Amino acid sequence: MDAKTLYANDRSLDQRLTAAKMIETEGGAATVLGLLMLGNNTRDFIPGAYVQFLRIAGEEMSDEIIDDMAVYGTVPYIIEKLDLKLQSHNRRRVEIATGTPRERRTQTYPMEALQELVHNALIHRSYEGTHAPVRVTWFDDRIEIQNSGGAFGDVKQDNFGQPGVVDYRNPNLAEAMRAMGYVQRFGVGIKIARKLLAEAGHPELEFAISATHVLATVRPVPGS
Repeated sequence: MDAKTLYANDRSLDQRLTAAKMIETEGGAATVLGLLMLGNNTRDFIPGAYVQFLRIAGEEMSDEIIDDMAVYGTVPYIIEKLDLKLQSHNRRRVEIATGTPRERRTQTYPMEALQELVHNALIHRSYEGTHAPVRVTWFDDRIEIQNSGGAFGDVKQDNFGQPGVVDYRNPNLAEAMRAMGYVQRFGVGIKIARKLLAEAGHPELEFAISATHVLATVRPVPGS
């Protein structure tokens, strides 16, 4: 909604929050969406609403952990802090073409592709029946992004990630993230991630889908 429309809107704050599904119509209690997007102490009410980041020096979970972070709070806060953590580990290379002063800067992984996958995990995870966080585990040879909640609705294990196959476990959260600019448009996050990875020379994005989890695996450019 543009600034002029907002200015002309004479509804109270509670009325606007109700319209945005952030609070309940009767009593004004925060909804799950309100807690995820605007709440204080979100995890007190939704124990699994956080992200666990690990940087492992090796290729196995038993190898040394050299960095870890648990990010608690609203979804926008989690995204902001996780972006900074991913950037800090995403090694930059500078290449200068022979005979020219021009330099080309590249990262180990396309940052936008990682963001799309993390946002997808936050939107599609189950916030009920589990206290498990979204897990982002950065190994020497891959990054794994795992969320609780398997395939949902029209999305099945055999059609997961295919163009045009979309369903939402958390439609209100998906709409809120779109309105706040974290999602470009519905149903294209995985497609964008695949395109960016392919353009940068990465192997095909891998998915493992079970009844309770979705695991996305991103691998670096061979030989990098």
